[in-house]
Amino acid sequence: MKTTHKIAAARAIYHVIHAGRMLFGRTDHEIVRRDGVTYDLDLSQGIDFAIFLGNFYERQTKAALRKLVSPGTLVLDIGANIGAHTLHLAQLVGADGRVMAFEPTDFAFKKLSRNLDLNPLLANRVEAHHCFLTAGDGANVPEAIYSSWPLAWQAGLHAKHLGREMHTQAARARSLDSILSERADRKVQLVKLDVDGFECDVLRGATSMLRNMRPTFVMELAPYVLEERNTSLEELLSFFVPNGYAFYDERTQRPLPSSARELEGMIANGAGINAIAIAA
Repeated sequence: MKTTHKIAAARAIYHVIHAGRMLFGRTDHEIVRRDGVTYDLDLSQGIDFAIFLGNFYERQTKAALRKLVSPGTLVLDIGANIGAHTLHLAQLVGADGRVMAFEPTDFAFKKLSRNLDLNPLLANRVEAHHCFLTAGDGANVPEAIYSSWPLAWQAGLHAKHLGREMHTQAARARSLDSILSERADRKVQLVKLDVDGFECDVLRGATSMLRNMRPTFVMELAPYVLEERNTSLEELLSFFVPNGYAFYDERTQRPLPSSARELEGMIANGAGINAIAIAA
């Protein structure tokens, strides 16, 4: 299903719940506990609302992570947003594991930090980085990046995925290889990568990790957002296929083509495929 359709459905449900809450003097702010994690939520935001409804946010991805993440490992959440996967990963790695979470927008990093504060036992396993991952340290950081999916109508949203760009004023540019050389105390086992078209920027700064650590990736293959960032699915695959990676459908675990042309033939405009990339 296209993100546009998901957001449209969420908007319809949100307006009903929002109206009902207003009748009882309730706002869109709610602190909830879902699957052992406490969240501070703004129900007018798409990710928050999906968590509120019963932790429906990317449940398929969470199921895949449960199968792939081993206790005691180091995993990365790149594009952490408010921490929906970060905190789940912290549960999966256990007390001896570590999660490194990366979020460039001031809006989402503040929400991520708040949710970490609400879960101190899990937060002890998480190292949060307010940075934009790219080819090298000190590069220019985009002024704004999509990290908000409002459910109340607003002007200026993305035409296809209905997101809103948020400022990155406090974020620094870093390369992943540079950070790992400073902070990693073990090999990276898994990377959850969700950066809405900036995947190639991240991977240009992660060549050593791809070559030497060869972690599993859980990610979305969405050609339209890559093209908006002047990259392509073909370039994205060029970081993986030469390093011996194969792609699998996240839901069915069936093999996916390693050819950009074949993959693009499977993906509708404005949509993506949730995939797992595993090194042979």
